[in-house]
Amino acid sequence: MPLGTLETKRLPAGSVLVVGAGLAGLYLALKLAPRKVYVLTSRRSSVGSASAWAQGGIAAAMSPDDSAESHAKDTIAAGDGLVDPEIARILATEGPDRVRDLATLGVPFDRNDKGELYLSLEAAHSLPRVARVKGDTAGAEIIKVMVKRAQEADHVEGLIGWRAESLLTNGHGAVAGALARNDEGALLGIEADITVMATGGVGGLFAVTTNPRTARGDALGMAAVVGAKMRDMEFVQFHPTAIDIGRDPAPLATEALRGDGAVLTNAKGVRFMPRYHEQGELAPRDDVARAIFAEIEAGRQPYLDCRKAVGHHFPDEFPTVFESCMSAGIDPRTQLIPIAPAVHYHMGGIATDSYGQSNLDGLLAVGECSAVGVHGANRLASNSLLEATVFGGRAADYINGREWSEKRAGTIRKQPWLSMGPEISQSLRNAMTANCGVRRNAKKLNNLLAHIEGLMEQVGRANPLIASKIIAASALAREESRGGHYRDDFTDIKDEAVSSYITYDMLD
Repeated sequence: MPLGTLETKRLPAGSVLVVGAGLAGLYLALKLAPRKVYVLTSRRSSVGSASAWAQGGIAAAMSPDDSAESHAKDTIAAGDGLVDPEIARILATEGPDRVRDLATLGVPFDRNDKGELYLSLEAAHSLPRVARVKGDTAGAEIIKVMVKRAQEADHVEGLIGWRAESLLTNGHGAVAGALARNDEGALLGIEADITVMATGGVGGLFAVTTNPRTARGDALGMAAVVGAKMRDMEFVQFHPTAIDIGRDPAPLATEALRGDGAVLTNAKGVRFMPRYHEQGELAPRDDVARAIFAEIEAGRQPYLDCRKAVGHHFPDEFPTVFESCMSAGIDPRTQLIPIAPAVHYHMGGIATDSYGQSNLDGLLAVGECSAVGVHGANRLASNSLLEATVFGGRAADYINGREWSEKRAGTIRKQPWLSMGPEISQSLRNAMTANCGVRRNAKKLNNLLAHIEGLMEQVGRANPLIASKIIAASALAREESRGGHYRDDFTDIKDEAVSSYITYDMLD
């Protein structure tokens, strides 16, 4: 794309630039009141955010039989040794208040006849604790409410139709805003004292994903090149039950179906999960994903059988999944649902403390693009929406609780947009899936790194290529199998569990 006009906008002193309009970004923006907040988003609507696609719900210890201690314990266990226990405690302890806050904002959580939250069971949870909204539409309904509240808030202003392409810095290494571009190629340099990345994950870097294709790790690339530290980048979660009907992105069959009793069978009609894990269908996601992948490799197409568990209740209890199936000519009330693993969530991201602060002055990160240490090697089901609210809220508290120095960006220069184009993008996605998927090894990862370098020679250091390179390099460096990271050349888990940290200059 040719260079367009360049304008600059200096945000008022002490105001906040939020890059991204998913749940984490919008919740933080609301909690910053009355501080002025500018939300930068390329979308005219937030329905394209990954938050809006979340089906299962939001996990929290809301029942009398449950406890924050139990939720934290399950979170730590699912994370396969890499969850920070204190961070898990914060998530589980503060979680119920955040859910109640969402209800106060207007989220219509499903309730029983007594007016109590309807709580469902999902994999690796010891108790039912997942609050749902209209069956399997939690993400969409929560985002709908958050957008409405943000539009009503006097302190929130949208910078709509702009996509951030790089971060601005001053002469002292602090982040001082972002450079954005619109569809016409015009450039906008936004100077800000406080910049918060809330752009979501990396699913769009892979050929098979349940995420929006635009979720390509742009925030990670932008932050990495200015010196931000990255954490646990190798840990990518594959959702075991994407609906295998050839669509891109792949529609999702929520884990709540298995929580309600749906089972996994293969083409021979055999229920196979008990052969792979003692918890069967409710084993941790990485175990279920690898089991399904093994069935596919063996030529035994896997299916999700919901006929007995859900049956004729499907349209009312799981309308999103029902519609996806019916649109492909599959009636899940009477037919099996073909499934396959798909990239669903990234446990890694910009390394932050419990308040979202990165290693760079003026730069915070919340939501999926951050890595606070709460997911470890494998995220516990339905902890993602909870993380967005708990740590989005804590970031708001941190910002409001301290004095911020005024930051002036250095000279803002026009620069060509490093667009990868559809052919380069698909080449990257295919290479990531083939070489950094459910099963990895050194040969595949080295091939991937060489492929990424070749693409960089063609188009330059585009943000998705930077993010992909860091993921691949981190996966190559971790010579063990742990959580969502499985190496068929290093199948054992090491005795010592250690998070990985990397900066971009370590790769040059």
